Amino acid sequence: MKRLWLLFSQAVTVFLAAYFVVGTLKPGWLPQRSTSASVAVLEAPAPAATAIPPGSFRLAAQKSSSAVVSINISKNARPSPHSNDPWFKFFFGDQQDQAQMGLGSGVIVSADGYILTNNHVVEGADEIEVVLNDSRHARAKVIGTDPDSDLAVLKIGLDHLPVIVLGNSNALAVGDQVLAIGNPFGVGQTVTSGIVSALGRNQLGINTFENFIQTDAAINPGNSGGALVDTNGNLLGINTAIYSRSGGSMGIGFAIPVSTAKMVLEGIVKDGKVTRGWIGVEPNELTPELAQTFGVQAEHGVIITGVLQNGPAAQGGMKPGDVVVRVANQDVHNVAEMLSLVAALKPGEAQAFEVQRAAGTTTLNIAPGVRPLPQQRVQ
Repeated sequence: MKRLWLLFSQAVTVFLAAYFVVGTLKPGWLPQRSTSASVAVLEAPAPAATAIPPGSFRLAAQKSSSAVVSINISKNARPSPHSNDPWFKFFFGDQQDQAQMGLGSGVIVSADGYILTNNHVVEGADEIEVVLNDSRHARAKVIGTDPDSDLAVLKIGLDHLPVIVLGNSNALAVGDQVLAIGNPFGVGQTVTSGIVSALGRNQLGINTFENFIQTDAAINPGNSGGALVDTNGNLLGINTAIYSRSGGSMGIGFAIPVSTAKMVLEGIVKDGKVTRGWIGVEPNELTPELAQTFGVQAEHGVIITGVLQNGPAAQGGMKPGDVVVRVANQDVHNVAEMLSLVAALKPGEAQAFEVQRAAGTTTLNIAPGVRPLPQQRVQ
């Protein structure tokens, strides 16, 4: 028994000595004990580098965002008209106007450096700086503006510019998915998504010619002049305005269709201005009272209450009391729609105007003239 005990004690001593040596010189050979509790979790397999999640707008955003720029404008301080009035200084002190800064967005539409943005973004600006998505900066020159559509064309002199692809806004339908890209509040380029909520919005009091795309994609201050694109990254409109009680997005934003923007771009670059059609009439919304007054029966259209003597409409045979129901094969439902359709006509080229009279329906061939520029009010 004593011999067995000696053998056991020697074996334990040798084992402990070996454990000590291994633990000191080669600790990795020994089994490691976890110092913390293990939690069983489920993990998804790592996706491939090129895999795109279902429903993602990644490709559309990547395709179009590089052509959307931030616009920084500055307005120099203007002297107050009362700066030399001693009584004004006595009551209000010597007030000095401060230089103003502004933010907006724009879209590069040509490799030549042409940029579309809103007129209200650059109106009155003394200096305009354009910041590209790749952090390049450039001073911009105003090529022309069109206050009637609230659009402006700028130009920068940089090489290797990213250019957006123009889409087809006429093929849009309510419910189509869209992305809004811009620089809201100056936080940096931002992409938001939504759908087309309505088409042909007008009578909003924003522009003279209104034919807005309405969307619930978030548009905030600083987004003005940015891009509204489809899920392929093609330009559908220029973000312009929002309906808001707080100054932020409430899900009602408006964009100028790219068809209008393209017409303005081509007119400004080619002629330095936008040439619109004009027929010289006084249109009014069709009401039962006016229809009864002129003795006409029409379900839709715009009633003409005045015709300019020797104007294009008068020369084409239009008379007071006519209800214009179609212009160039497009239905007319309200005054804003008719003004936009007539403005889009090429001056000098006769177009069909379908009108309804007391005696029946007839078609007039009217060659529009050039719309006169709005008269400047004397201050």
